[in-house]
Amino acid sequence: MSRPHVLIVGAGIAGPSLAGWLASQGWRITVVERARSLRIGGQAVDFRGPVHRAVLERMGLWEAIHERRTRLGAQSLLDASGRTLVELPALMMSGDVELHRGDLCQLLFERTREGVEYHFGDAPTALHETPDGVEVEFEKQAPRRFDLVVGADGLRSNVRSLLFGTAQDCLSHHGYRVAGCTLPNELGLRHRGVIYSEPGRGVSVTSAQDVNQVRALFVFTGAPLGSHERSPAAARQVVSEAFAGAGWKTRQLVEGLREAEDVYFDAVGSVRLARYSQGRVVLLGDAAWGGTLGGQGTPLAMVGAYVLAGELLASPDAYSDAFSRYEARMRPYATPAQDGAKRVGGFFAPRTRAGLVLRNQLYRMLTSKPLERVFEKLVTHAANAFELPEYAAAAFVTPQVPYGALSG
Repeated sequence: MSRPHVLIVGAGIAGPSLAGWLASQGWRITVVERARSLRIGGQAVDFRGPVHRAVLERMGLWEAIHERRTRLGAQSLLDASGRTLVELPALMMSGDVELHRGDLCQLLFERTREGVEYHFGDAPTALHETPDGVEVEFEKQAPRRFDLVVGADGLRSNVRSLLFGTAQDCLSHHGYRVAGCTLPNELGLRHRGVIYSEPGRGVSVTSAQDVNQVRALFVFTGAPLGSHERSPAAARQVVSEAFAGAGWKTRQLVEGLREAEDVYFDAVGSVRLARYSQGRVVLLGDAAWGGTLGGQGTPLAMVGAYVLAGELLASPDAYSDAFSRYEARMRPYATPAQDGAKRVGGFFAPRTRAGLVLRNQLYRMLTSKPLERVFEKLVTHAANAFELPEYAAAAFVTPQVPYGALSG
């Protein structure tokens, strides 16, 4: 493969991150995204510890991310009267630096668009591996052959289904649902957040870059989502029913959800796979190891993109060996991080009143002065538990031949 042509499916975080590394060395990169335009919604994402920072610095993004940071400070666990029960330090909830996911998507797209061929509004429908590559059929464009295919298309990866079959249920449900949206800042929050919880349901509200807005997150117990429940209209109805009669200012927030234009709705779960690749096709980011919330999905995607690119560039004619080394490095790092997705529902919405009392007591103890160092290690351990490799060819720049963005 003198100048390999790689199809990356997904233009979120993992896909453009990988595209930037590979394009810097002259690889031909095509990114296909099912959405008709860049997805710029979603909750805030954070980075913490030296591993995350090192990758961002090698990508030349550390300063740009700091310019876009939310500057979110402490968050408070509240009772029904609005009284603070526990104050959680910024490091726990927003890491060393936090920004809105949409801002990061836009930043990665702008950094890579000149050297990467982007197609929006399309998706693969079939993958046929041959001795010379992968023949890919699409919903809209004509079939094309690629040397390699990377599925970076999220928790419910279409590439993963095409690769391993839909019969393999690799997405484990953790008993909770989550809805998020942007609301007017009627609480007057400035660089802080609040969390109110009752047994089986909880709501988090955090300030945004725009002082007139906040991000609201509703977490509650529930079954996996059916295909008919994924629409914003369904989310509004389900959240209204789940939070009926809830205390504090929850009713006001639910009413705001009914008018919100950027409603996100999903079940809390995580992906468990026996392997990340098969033949010439490999999975990256949430498609390989994702969790809905609390699993460090964004920084893991960017670390994973760096490692996958480094291994491929180190041996471009031995992709199978590169895939194996990539998985051997990333699996021990990604798998423990997924535990956060298992715990996140119970943090925001403990199932019982006793569980709620226990949560408050636990975090009151952990955030006390005698244990602050211990707590800091606890909230950064998973992020730091990785030795970042050095790759001779690593550079996050774009080649001189422009592609731009194409709609499907």
